Amino acid sequence: MASGAASGLGAVRPRAPGPASASGPSPEQVLAGFNRLRQEQRGLAGKGAELEQEVAEHGLVIDTLAEVDPSRKCYRMVGGVLVERTVKEVLPALENNRQQLVKLIETLNAQIQSKGRELTEYREKYNIRLMNEEDRSTRENDSSGRTGGTGVLVS
Repeated sequence: MASGAASGLGAVRPRAPGPASASGPSPEQVLAGFNRLRQEQRGLAGKGAELEQEVAEHGLVIDTLAEVDPSRKCYRMVGGVLVERTVKEVLPALENNRQQLVKLIETLNAQIQSKGRELTEYREKYNIRLMNEEDRSTRENDSSGRTGGTGVLVS
């Protein structure tokens, strides 16, 4: 997942002086690709949090219905339509839905980790550094001492 400190982006500044490589992407293109990957990762994380909330809600309903008479009437929203059922009919469906949500969350977490690895590889490939990773003096010394590479600094 993306860290809170890394969420603010600023100007793109090449870390080393010199002309941009004609065959490689410009710093702006590198930043756009980096931001796209981070946004995809955030989207996956947001969906995961939403599904975890649904699992918690399913758990509350299941716990409540478990203590109720199985022949008691209850109402369930199915495809935007409120239908009348019994607790005995609804409880197994809720438990099944909850299990499916848990499996989906596991899949989503694997995708988030994969996207994190992809993001790390992209950062390493284009030498991207976040402003909060280095203190200002180290960053200034590093950029003035290097004469090669096409790093991008993201604040």
